[in-house]
Amino acid sequence: MSTFAAVFAPNGKAWRGTEVDLGTVDVIDDVTDLMIDFAVERGSDVSLLLVEADDEWFAIVRAEESGEPRVYLSDARVVHDHPLAGLLSEAGALGAPQPAESAGARPNPVPTGDGDLLTDLGVTGDELRSLSTGGGVLPSDVLAVVAERAGFSDLLDGMRL
Repeated sequence: MSTFAAVFAPNGKAWRGTEVDLGTVDVIDDVTDLMIDFAVERGSDVSLLLVEADDEWFAIVRAEESGEPRVYLSDARVVHDHPLAGLLSEAGALGAPQPAESAGARPNPVPTGDGDLLTDLGVTGDELRSLSTGGGVLPSDVLAVVAERAGFSDLLDGMRL
């Protein structure tokens, strides 16, 4: 499985970001510690983690120095197949539907989580859910919209090349 993950934090008017390897994380604290450390090193108190796996699903995590992480998962059904999705789902106290008995394509995503975690960055909860369930929209395309609205699309594009 191919997974892309990057953490971003604002530094004044500019954003900073770096690609991260989440292959060894066992608990959400590992993820949020990485995110908060990255933000603090850049003089910020907030960071975003964007995750995309195999053009199947994406997740967005928002961590702040105070408070629990806020998590949005584009398709709750993947928690049974992808350990990272399961970990993020647990952290956000997200529900996961029972796995379907038949394997195969998942034509209708079931988004879950805090859809409003990006409202202050220009992406409403309704828009995020609409993008998540929109036919023909890849997870990487949704993350590109998020990055553009928040102001770090050039950083994301540079990592994705």
